Amino acid sequence: MSESIVRRDDPLESAARKVMRHVVPVFLIMFIANYIDRVSVGFVNAHMETDLGISAAAYGLGSGLFFVGYAIFEVPSNILMQRFGARAWLTRIMLTWGIVAGAMAFVRNDTSFYVLRFLLGAAEAGFFPGIILYFAQWLPDKDRGKAAAIILSGAAVSSVIAGPLAGLLLSLHGFGVKGWQWMFLVEGGFSILLCGVCWIFLKSNIRDAHWLDDAEKDALQTYMVNEQAERERSAGSARVSKLALLKDPQIILFCCLDFAIQMTIYAVVFWLPTIIRRIGGLTDFQVGLYNAVPWLIAIVAMYGFAVLSAKRRSQRSWVALSLVIAALGLFASASGSPMSSFIAICFAAIGFKAASSLFWPIPQGYLDARVAGGVIALINSVGNLGGFAAPTAFGFLQQHTGSVAGGLYGLAATSLIAAGACFFARSRPINRSAAASQIRGRARQAPPL
Repeated sequence: MSESIVRRDDPLESAARKVMRHVVPVFLIMFIANYIDRVSVGFVNAHMETDLGISAAAYGLGSGLFFVGYAIFEVPSNILMQRFGARAWLTRIMLTWGIVAGAMAFVRNDTSFYVLRFLLGAAEAGFFPGIILYFAQWLPDKDRGKAAAIILSGAAVSSVIAGPLAGLLLSLHGFGVKGWQWMFLVEGGFSILLCGVCWIFLKSNIRDAHWLDDAEKDALQTYMVNEQAERERSAGSARVSKLALLKDPQIILFCCLDFAIQMTIYAVVFWLPTIIRRIGGLTDFQVGLYNAVPWLIAIVAMYGFAVLSAKRRSQRSWVALSLVIAALGLFASASGSPMSSFIAICFAAIGFKAASSLFWPIPQGYLDARVAGGVIALINSVGNLGGFAAPTAFGFLQQHTGSVAGGLYGLAATSLIAAGACFFARSRPINRSAAASQIRGRARQAPPL
């Protein structure tokens, strides 16, 4: 009994609980808004083709250009966040993406669609790695995984919300503004309003957190300072070059695995509404409701896989299994009736969404803490380029063949290859001093960038 009381009253644990209670919900709401603004374009494909003449190929390319802008600016965005502080920089990210998301209402042709999608990616760049970096500065190591899992679950929640929300907003008409324009204006405007919430609740420094008492501030700041000192002692003073990191076969493999997972996710995200419309006779709201079903199933599956992987710790095997499930579902969805294809995609969603959450502990376990933040941003940047490749290819296939079956077969094959590659990934936590020596050795072989 006395030990439990001590644990409850420990200032560090109390501070961590308060950070989870005050900060994580804010990030979760921001992440949901972010994801909806990113993927809502999938619901206006048919409307933009009818009103603006934007073809399937142009839609696919424009959808994917988001990820090019995101990848180019993600690492610089993280560097600037460290310079200006999390509060100011994350608020800036949300403000600019809200403005660009709202500006999508004024798309007039292919070119303006391409430009705004690229700018939206550039505006959002660094958001997710910025959250991970914020947790690294505010939470003890044992609490970071839980916080990141809560945020990542926001992607599945967002996918459930996005469909019915888009269906409702698409029904709005008035003041000479069409439904698809209202959708962009409302969603972008909501993100802009969230900037105020972000500014009020987020703090750049532990000392500025009014919801922590002095003992909690002291305990949390001392822990973070000591942890950083340990990182520096472990890694030494050698400068680690980005080129040296890119020569590590494991990091290259992590990038490829995340690329394959993200390619599958975003192909389905951007093209699922189009596939659902093939059922016929559905309103925009009904399409939105159908669209929510695979993601509801995926939420349950993500939780189930997380519980199972915690009991039987073989992370690579769980990721491989989930990718095989995704491959089987995608293969089955490429043929048959529209309804059977939809059911198969629901099955595939179990796999690729579970894979997306099960993947990250592998690189986190492999990487030395000193370089983990930058390398995770790098992996995330390269992985997100899968969001460019798949929608673009699907748009080309839809334009020239009238079907995306070839793309679904390709995604199934990619998932199977990625499942096999999982067993070459090293998921064990490596000794910090050994990791530092290894990275310093590589750094000597390549000039700093």
